[in-house]
Amino acid sequence: MEHEDSTGRRIREIRLWRGLALRTVAELAGISFSNLGKIERGERPVNNRLVLEALATALRVTPSELTGRPWTLASAAQNQPQAALVEVEAALTEWWPGEAPDGAAARAWPEVLADLRLLIGKLRPSSDYAGQGELLPRLLRDLLIYAASDQHRTVALRGLMGAYHAAANVAARLGVQQLAYIGAERVSQVAQLLDEPEWLGVAAWTRAHFISSISRDRQYRLAVAAAELPDARLESRGMSHLTAALAAAARGDTSTAHTHLDEAARMAELLDLDNSSWGDGTMNFGRANVGIWRVAIGVEAGDGAKVAEDADKVPWQAITISRQGAYWMELGRALLGERKTRDRGLAALLKAEELTPQQVQNNLFVRESIASLLRQARRDAGGQELRRLAWRMGVAPNG
Repeated sequence: MEHEDSTGRRIREIRLWRGLALRTVAELAGISFSNLGKIERGERPVNNRLVLEALATALRVTPSELTGRPWTLASAAQNQPQAALVEVEAALTEWWPGEAPDGAAARAWPEVLADLRLLIGKLRPSSDYAGQGELLPRLLRDLLIYAASDQHRTVALRGLMGAYHAAANVAARLGVQQLAYIGAERVSQVAQLLDEPEWLGVAAWTRAHFISSISRDRQYRLAVAAAELPDARLESRGMSHLTAALAAAARGDTSTAHTHLDEAARMAELLDLDNSSWGDGTMNFGRANVGIWRVAIGVEAGDGAKVAEDADKVPWQAITISRQGAYWMELGRALLGERKTRDRGLAALLKAEELTPQQVQNNLFVRESIASLLRQARRDAGGQELRRLAWRMGVAPNG
């Protein structure tokens, strides 16, 4: 039985509500009639941004309306990240950079600095969304107080850049895109207060990175502009090329995507690092991350198991646990697409989940792939590991 929260089911419900024929929506989205039918029946996953966004445009809805977020995962602990976003929203909207929150005084600076280091050094690099959601509201408030005074102002502003970026990232990963936009705006406001070229470069990339997925053309232009900022650091310029590559791939322009990937790779070689720690945990630019993005864009382009050839060249051990998890997650998605590599794909996803469970369990495309694979299989096919992963993600079929 098809899972009640499947993307395919929501596509069918919205299509019927719009009064559109299956063939009409397929033509508008640029996919085949038979493929759309399989998606609606849960026989084929929505496995990349191009398809998801094309279907959303054809149905005149936002992509988030097709995903069914927030999702209910298997346990209360797994759902804690979503609950934590309530306080994060308040922290993002109550006060702007430059304003000093009233009420209780800020904690002593060493306590604030310790939390900032915890965020940048542990919670963010491990994709601990729940931990970040619990820490961020108080940390943001304290940093705002110090940033509005002369004491520790510059360090507090740089800390705010990292904290606001973390808030935007958590919100985006959990599907609350509007909060991600607000977080990106706050990053830009802080950068204006700092008025330092390298941090203005980070803000320019952040704006492009978190823009709405229905604005891929605008995202591409913003990313290219950020990549060309003359006084920005190589890290933010390189990340801007990676964002431009993703925007191009999501539009189906793989040639342009590879042009930007190659330019990012050139910048990583100039930097001569597998991973740069500059940027207060916002970027992780270097050879390793360029390689991981190349794998991800190969998945987006539908390269399937060929992605493994690029993946073998990635020095993934050199980067943070979060990005290591992303590496195994993208490789797993690629390998799941072909029957002969399916077992390897599942093993890669389980490795990703072991490293960064919250990242994997809250990823739409992993969720789609696992749900589709489970629905296609016989009840005892795929082994216990597949069924257990599906259960943890809340996508095990009813019945």
